[in-house]
Amino acid sequence: MSTNPEKPQFLAVDHISWTVPDLEEALAFYRDVIGGEELFRLGPLDAADIPLDAQGRDWMATHVNVPGARLTLVMMKLTDNLNFQLVQYDKPVDRRQDVPRNCDRGGHHLALRVDDVDKAIAYLTAHGCTAMEIIHIEEGPLAGKKNVYMTDPFGHSLEIVD
Repeated sequence: MSTNPEKPQFLAVDHISWTVPDLEEALAFYRDVIGGEELFRLGPLDAADIPLDAQGRDWMATHVNVPGARLTLVMMKLTDNLNFQLVQYDKPVDRRQDVPRNCDRGGHHLALRVDDVDKAIAYLTAHGCTAMEIIHIEEGPLAGKKNVYMTDPFGHSLEIVD
């Protein structure tokens, strides 16, 4: 008979991680445009350079579920309450490059609260982002608020909220 293991206390979000096509370009955008701070970087880490584990699997297969991977990552402090990790995979060669839509499995977006949605749209558009139409919320618990979905220069979905 199996027993239920004790539930741990989930304390906080440690970080969000996005895979990007060009680490230096994405770092420059999220550092210079958004205002994030680089905390540290690791890599490149290549499965081919790391000894196999006791079961004969490479380190990347064992730890990130991507056999044969080669990756470099940067951890940033994006806001006071959010660490944001950017990762560039150089291997395997069959990795996908398309970004899932919000409705697709694994679809995602990063929502950033700003002091002025219109000002943020103008600023981010001038820095390579694309804005959808502003959503004006007329009723319900968010009445009087507005937000807008945008894409960053790499195709990732951002939501800008006031």
